[in-house]
Amino acid sequence: MNWITNYVRPKINSMLGRREMPENLWIKDPETGEMVFHKDLEDNQFVIPASGHHLKIAARERLRYFFDEGRYEVIENPKVAVDPLKFRDEKRYTDRLRDAKAKTGLDDAILSGLGTIEGLPIVATVQDFAFMGGSLGMAAGDAIIRAFDTARDKKRPMVLFAASGGARMQEGTLSLMQLPRTTVAVDRFKEAGLPYIVVLTNPTTGGVTASYAMLGDVHIAEPGALIGFAGPRVIEQTIREKLPEGFQRAEYLMEHGMVDMVVSRLEMKKTIARLLKILLKAPVSGAEEQEKKVLAVLGAGEETRA
Repeated sequence: MNWITNYVRPKINSMLGRREMPENLWIKDPETGEMVFHKDLEDNQFVIPASGHHLKIAARERLRYFFDEGRYEVIENPKVAVDPLKFRDEKRYTDRLRDAKAKTGLDDAILSGLGTIEGLPIVATVQDFAFMGGSLGMAAGDAIIRAFDTARDKKRPMVLFAASGGARMQEGTLSLMQLPRTTVAVDRFKEAGLPYIVVLTNPTTGGVTASYAMLGDVHIAEPGALIGFAGPRVIEQTIREKLPEGFQRAEYLMEHGMVDMVVSRLEMKKTIARLLKILLKAPVSGAEEQEKKVLAVLGAGEETRA
């Protein structure tokens, strides 16, 4: 124990009225190295004003920015068995879960809510990458299925913000089973004739891209988002070739027909509301012109994928 650091300095600081500086007061732009005031980032939805770089955003914050007036009703996640395989690597799985819950304030990586965007009732689901890399386990799978079932029962469109490193290794095969389970939930939802829009954020990889994240009616990506099954380093090591510039990034995937649109987070709510109103044939300002633009984008995406 350092007596001066732990006892004398705090006493002097308290006598002088000196306050400790918050650690996250300034944030460094990963692209330019510029230091940005944290409050400015909050006001700009964690998009760096100068470079447009999209930082990761917590699930609650994303829903607050997305829904009208930041108001929404949380859809309670189902309860599932904790640590079914009694898994342990460097730490117990139960300890990792406890730490992730304390860090994020969430029960698992999924947060879903009922609310409105521009007056249109929807269900929105967000994966929080801060919770064990947004990994897909039994709890997350059940939460996603409940969100789809809730949207179907209430006859509301579904918007899903994907962010994940893939399946949760601590749950083994039980984690992989969530891929077909969530795919079935998407199929049931689509049978009801309701729109499903996916927003691919940075990163969206692994089993998530092999299931519900690539089954939307419209796929939107945030600028610069990494999207793919295996990561670029793994692919390069496997095929022993250098990958093209920007490979697996949102803009590259849009050029090659895997993504319909690349949209800034600042324009996301307005864009999705316009899309849903057109898909639901609801009144839209400048409807004919907007519909032509949307159908052109969707038609180009279908031709490229074909």
